[in-house]
Amino acid sequence: MKESIHNYCNLGIVLSMAYPSCIKSEEEYRCCLKKILVDPFFNVVELGSLPFASLKQAVPTMVETAHCTSTFSGHSLLFSRKLNINSLDESERALAVSALKEGIDEAYELGCSEFQFLSRSYEPGKEQAYLNALIASTKEICAYAKSKGSMPVVLEVFDHTIDKKSLLGPASLVKEYAQAVCSEYDNFGIMIDCSHIPMIGETVDEAVDPIIPYIRHVHVGNTLISDPANPSYGDLHPRFGYPGSENDTEYLASFLQKMKDIGYLAEGSSNILSFEVKPQAGEDADLVVANAKRTLLSAWRCVL
Repeated sequence: MKESIHNYCNLGIVLSMAYPSCIKSEEEYRCCLKKILVDPFFNVVELGSLPFASLKQAVPTMVETAHCTSTFSGHSLLFSRKLNINSLDESERALAVSALKEGIDEAYELGCSEFQFLSRSYEPGKEQAYLNALIASTKEICAYAKSKGSMPVVLEVFDHTIDKKSLLGPASLVKEYAQAVCSEYDNFGIMIDCSHIPMIGETVDEAVDPIIPYIRHVHVGNTLISDPANPSYGDLHPRFGYPGSENDTEYLASFLQKMKDIGYLAEGSSNILSFEVKPQAGEDADLVVANAKRTLLSAWRCVL
């Protein structure tokens, strides 16, 4: 495409992934957040639960001052407490729902435009039971978010068998799930990540086509799944073109083409396209972010 990709979406980046050092101190968090906010390439910064309560007023002020938008990931609320939103144990499922409701409260306090979460582990052979539990939890979360305001809720599709081993997962399950939730709630959607698609073992078409009506957020990134002994194996989001990894300019171009073909990337659209990239051992975070931006622009030039 000769036109700027900024005319087709709002570009964002996941703060804690791009700058893992942000959790070291309040000063470091402010510094890392500012790096994103002063960069006009980005219109969106993707946050999570703040690591320091003292940042509660500063962060939304910084985002607003920079004329940016923020979203909120509730993933860490489940990971840190080892909670399963699709647990078959009703008490455990209730704890997970409660934790995500806390996240929704924080997201509203920070002025975020969206709340994100993910499905968790399952037992092979019992996928339908876990799916029913996930649907029940999601409806509770959507109802709670709607009772507080207009912030939408999205579930991010992860890998099914490799790293996070999340229920969702394969596109067939995602479709059944999204249909069930969206039949009752209009504040819900699906987030896809092109780094998770190779981990699921699907092609871009296989991952996207069944759920086109439900896609509400898109991440782009990379994964390494060729060598389980590699320190970067799994859901660690190495930079594009990382040795032995799956995704580089050509793959990203094909993914962007698909997003344009289905209308997600469209002229004048405000849909979010965010990087989820992480510096690997010994790498400079700023250089990894530069890699992501450069690769995206190169890939976009290949889109028709």
